[in-house]
Amino acid sequence: MLAEERRSRILDVVNERGSVSVNDLHRRLKVSRETIRRDITKLAEEGRLRRTHGGALALSHSEPVFEDRMTQNAEGKRAIGLAAATLVADDMTVLIDSGTTTAYLAEGLAQRRRLTVYTNDIRIAQQLAGRNDNRVILTGGTYLSAESALTGADAVLMIRNYFPDIAFVGVSAVSSDPAIMDYTREGADMRAAMLAQAKTKIVLADHTKLERTAPVRILGLEEVDTFVTDVPLSPAMQKGFAGLSADVVIASEVDLDDGW
Repeated sequence: MLAEERRSRILDVVNERGSVSVNDLHRRLKVSRETIRRDITKLAEEGRLRRTHGGALALSHSEPVFEDRMTQNAEGKRAIGLAAATLVADDMTVLIDSGTTTAYLAEGLAQRRRLTVYTNDIRIAQQLAGRNDNRVILTGGTYLSAESALTGADAVLMIRNYFPDIAFVGVSAVSSDPAIMDYTREGADMRAAMLAQAKTKIVLADHTKLERTAPVRILGLEEVDTFVTDVPLSPAMQKGFAGLSADVVIASEVDLDDGW
């Protein structure tokens, strides 16, 4: 089988299934794993799929880059961020996930004082550090330049050393099962650790994330205290969330002066 034909087959499988492992392609195409890895690398360099640890992901199942996400439903994300900020009082310890909706949350915290902030987001750290006597601690970990964020096992280990008053965690997808999901194992592990450590656990997700799926489940939804979104849930989502203890808050219904 010629290389172009083999790569075309790989793309067909990835686009049909959303994701595929090197081992699966090895069995299907009867070529070495190293050949498969080289093909995936080549296709990723050409922008035809996304390379992942141990396989590949279709572009339709990949998360857009940060700058693109910031412009998607910016009004709804800002409403969520500002509504979530009303839960934070001066002197609290706050764990803030990386992402676009949490970037708007940081905007809403501009007037809070003496916060201790743990975050894996460099933009958020820069926004909140050096003002109002805040103390900001960045996690360690692997630097993702496209996200200006830190991730990986080292970041998770550091997060497990802290017990914040409240954590704000973003997600890539929320299904009506219900389940919350991420596009990578590293991201899912990071967000699960954030939820596990906090006294109060808040998930932020605008409507573009609802009734969607992503490859990796984030553990801890059953323990979430509040789920904040920008539009009322569909009947299917309401049915799924009825079995959870989380309160569902619609950001547009929150009085930003008085809180929830």
